[in-house]
Amino acid sequence: HVQLVESGGGLMQPGGSLRLSCVASGYALDDNCMGWFRQVPGKGREGVATIETGFGTTTYAEFVKGRFTISQDNAKNTLYLQMDSLKPEDTAKYYCAVRNGENCPPKALQWPRRLFGYWGQGTQVTVS
Repeated sequence: HVQLVESGGGLMQPGGSLRLSCVASGYALDDNCMGWFRQVPGKGREGVATIETGFGTTTYAEFVKGRFTISQDNAKNTLYLQMDSLKPEDTAKYYCAVRNGENCPPKALQWPRRLFGYWGQGTQVTVS
């Protein structure tokens, strides 16, 4: 039974930092495609970053490049998203997700609901 539990969200001033965590259970984190996604009310879910946990290969959306870092801790079976230089437009509910397979598809950021089968409940990030 795959379960993902996010935490670490909250209220932060512009320019500040937050680190989101996603604890995975029911599978080993070290050989999958995982990602962070976000959503605001009335809009679709958009990709933030993905990582191929077996290779460490990462991909970022243009709007977070240089500010956000996705990483993993296999010993803790946990995925992270370090968010620096936060902007008000980063305000959203952030979700982690995992899909079967060791590689992330080329459209992983663009088609999250189609390509990722397991999702957490999300954690709210508010930048104001």
